[in-house]
Amino acid sequence: MDRNSSNSPVSTQATPKRKGKVKQIFIRIICSILGLCLGFFIYAYKVLDGFQYVFTPIVSEEEYDTIELTGDGSLTGGDVTSSWADGGHTRVYVDPNHPIIQVDQIDADVENILVFGVDSRGTDDYQCRTDAMMVVSINKSDDTIKLTSLMRDTGVYIGDTDETSSSSLDKLTHAYYYGGVGLMINTINRNFGLDIQRFVMLDFNSAAAIIDLVGGVDIDVSADEIKYANINITEQNAVSGSTASLITVSGTQTLSGVQAIGWSRIRYLDSDFVRTSRQRTVAFALITRVASMGRLEQLALIENSAGMFETNMTTMDLARLGLDAIGGAGSISQYRVPEDNMYSVQPDPWMMIVSFDVQLPALHSFIWEDN
Repeated sequence: MDRNSSNSPVSTQATPKRKGKVKQIFIRIICSILGLCLGFFIYAYKVLDGFQYVFTPIVSEEEYDTIELTGDGSLTGGDVTSSWADGGHTRVYVDPNHPIIQVDQIDADVENILVFGVDSRGTDDYQCRTDAMMVVSINKSDDTIKLTSLMRDTGVYIGDTDETSSSSLDKLTHAYYYGGVGLMINTINRNFGLDIQRFVMLDFNSAAAIIDLVGGVDIDVSADEIKYANINITEQNAVSGSTASLITVSGTQTLSGVQAIGWSRIRYLDSDFVRTSRQRTVAFALITRVASMGRLEQLALIENSAGMFETNMTTMDLARLGLDAIGGAGSISQYRVPEDNMYSVQPDPWMMIVSFDVQLPALHSFIWEDN
């Protein structure tokens, strides 16, 4: 039979040479993908490594008992940076007499991080009071984020341990002034039964700059709020050298960083309760804006915001929690301590006296639910 006949069977098997070529192409594609992924993660790691890490000792309560108090402590986490006008920021106040007391994590799936802003008037004003304190609870099991505002005038027993705690109530905002970030976190953990070990600190200027990096945030401004927001905006422009415009109309609008911070700091129009609600509104709007960005945009944001805030979280902590936070950005809920009907008011000095017997179960239920 003619081997060239059209009736001859055609072999569909690739020759060894062709098999080898296909295999080489496949290997090259895989290597290229792996190379891109490796390059991306190396770049992301280096970007995260650019954040302002502040070493803050975390010790057990037994180790704390052996600390010899120096009397003065360290007044800052490092050298004072350049002025706000030159892009500087206020350094976190770390006092070695008040390390963070180690507390076991209550739920392995829920990480509580303290995000706070300081009421400073410049980069050298580091020993100051806290203006805003918010516990950010990231739940990786159900992809949720919960924001809990702690009212600055809440009455608490300030101290690192039960033995060193004050015998009388004082305002929570004073804890940072008395002993820095360690004393503040220890006071919050002891009074509210929390397990905070990590923090992020912002000053007004840094918070405004981060909001500007995402293109501003959408806020519904009432007509009554305009006057008071503009007072804060004018003050911030004066101390930081910024030139933010004043708010001229009411309604939902995109606010710049200075405008949003000025709006969130309104105190004299209504109450501190509404002020903390505004702070949570800005935080919610910022998280929502970041979550809507693409991965490359988010990475660029991380790179551009490096150095704008201070934290005791390592690069790996930031990477891990960042992924968890992005996953939970679609479900954000808010809470405030003290809750309505769970406190009384002491008029002189003005302070909120918490009914801890009902407030603590309510707070814990909000953060951990049935767990």
